[in-house]
Amino acid sequence: MNVFHALAEYNGNQPTVVTLGTFDGVHLGHKCIFQKLIKSSAHLNCQSLVLTFFPHPRMVLKKDDSIKLINTIEEKTNQMQALGIDHLIIHPFDDEFANLEAEEFVKTILVDRFKMKKIIIGYDHRFGKGGQADINDLIAFGKKYNFEVEQIVAQELDEVSISSTQIRNALAQGDVSKANAYLGYEYYFSGIVTQGKQLGRTIGFPTANIQLEQTYKLIPKVGVYIVSVLVDGQNFKGMMNIGTNPTVGDNAMTQEVHILDFDRDIYNQKITVVLHDKIREQVKFDSLEHLKLQLAQDRKTTINYFSVHHTS
Repeated sequence: MNVFHALAEYNGNQPTVVTLGTFDGVHLGHKCIFQKLIKSSAHLNCQSLVLTFFPHPRMVLKKDDSIKLINTIEEKTNQMQALGIDHLIIHPFDDEFANLEAEEFVKTILVDRFKMKKIIIGYDHRFGKGGQADINDLIAFGKKYNFEVEQIVAQELDEVSISSTQIRNALAQGDVSKANAYLGYEYYFSGIVTQGKQLGRTIGFPTANIQLEQTYKLIPKVGVYIVSVLVDGQNFKGMMNIGTNPTVGDNAMTQEVHILDFDRDIYNQKITVVLHDKIREQVKFDSLEHLKLQLAQDRKTTINYFSVHHTS
C-alpha cells in the first residue's frame, strides 16, 4: 500500500475507485466498505484509493479538542496496510480544505488528481464548503465528469456508525472484550516507558509507566486489565492498571503495566499494550499489604486467562 500524507503528494496516473471518510477504528464495518472498494477496482481494472483526514474534521470545524479517537494515524495506517488497498491518502484537514467548493473538490481532486472512475460513499455524506453538497449533487457531478457513484445503503452505513459508537462506549465502560468483537482485532495503544514512583517494586510488582504517544487516543475506563505487552518485537503477558493509585493517595491518572516474568530496564523505550479483558475495578485498599494480596490474585487471574485463551 502506498501512503501519502497530503493530496499534493499523490500523482498516480492509473484510474481509481475511491472511498473517503474518517474510518476511525478500521473496524469490521469499515472493512466491508474496503472489500467493496477492492472488488470494484478489480472489476473496473482500476486501483483502489482511500482518502482520509487528520485532524478529525470535528476538531477543526467545531474546535473540539476533547474528541478521543479509537486509532492514531499510525494505527489506522497499519490496520489498512493488511487489507490490500493500493493507495491511502491522509490529508491534513484544515480551514482551507473545509472551504473548498463542492464542484472544485470533485473536479480538481477526485477527477483530475485521482482520475476517479467510481466513488463508493454513504447516502448521507455531505461535502464541500459548509456541507453544501449531498449524494444527489455527487450523482449529478458523476454524469458531468463521467464517473460512477455507488451508495452504501442506509442499513449498512448505520451498522458502521453503530459499531464506532459501541466501540467507544464499550471502552468507556471498560468492556474491552465487546470493543474487540466489534473491531475484529484487539484494542491496543503504544507509548514510551517513563520513570514512575517505583512503588510497585517495593511490593514485588514492578510496573512500567506508559506515556501515550498521542493525547487524542481513547483510553479505556479506570480499572485493572489482562494485557499482552510487545517489547522489542517480543510478546509478554501482563496486567495493567489504568487509574490513580488511590491506596497511596496518588491522584494523577496513569497507565502502568506489570509484565509477568520480566526483568529488563526498558525506560525510554516504546512498548505496545494489547488489551484482552478486564479483571476488576479500581479499589482503594486499607494497606499496601492488602494491595499486594489483591495483585497476587490478579496475577493468578491473568495466568489462568492466558492458559485458556492464549499460548503466546
